[in-house]
Amino acid sequence: MVNSRTQQLMGVDAHLIAVFEEGNPQENPWVAGAPAVEHIEVQAHDPAWAVQFLALKQGLQAALADKALAIEHVGSTAVPDLPAKPVIDIDLIVADPEDEDAYVPALASMGYRLTVRERSWYQHRMLRLDAPRVNLHVFGPACPEHVRHLLFRDWLRAHPQDRLRYADAKAQAKTGADTAPTYNQRKQAVVRAICDKLFASHGLSGAA
Repeated sequence: MVNSRTQQLMGVDAHLIAVFEEGNPQENPWVAGAPAVEHIEVQAHDPAWAVQFLALKQGLQAALADKALAIEHVGSTAVPDLPAKPVIDIDLIVADPEDEDAYVPALASMGYRLTVRERSWYQHRMLRLDAPRVNLHVFGPACPEHVRHLLFRDWLRAHPQDRLRYADAKAQAKTGADTAPTYNQRKQAVVRAICDKLFASHGLSGAA
């Protein structure tokens, strides 16, 4: 069964958490053009990432006030002992991601740039900060993808074998990858396999 903490996080039909929506493949998500070729660097975990997140969270709270319904450190930099790209991933939950005027100007004043708009995929927006490097993911309330981010983070924190398995997948995925989407696609099978285990542990099923 899903534990009480997870139920509080969800606010969404349980089976939707175990369903990976793909969005509209015809949608162009890039606000200012496709991502540039870049060197994919994966480095040993740095405890300073957690400290950076706390400072970033304080800045976001000050800028957005009650418009920020939740601010969570997600992704590999949120998992101690896990190698990661030196990019802080943050999930920001707002009342309505479509209402960009309610949050994008405040974030732009802090140096964040809107780079991704995916209306067909959980209304996802992503804003990039260059110093320090941050990918700020914006979702609405009761978003299954946000819940998956939290569950995956917490699972890797608690399960060393899967953390090592994921670390190996990341090391292999970075070889020859010259964009973040390519890198992410190469490790997707391992991510999904680990998710299947954590879904089963919570009594979640992707069957509608």
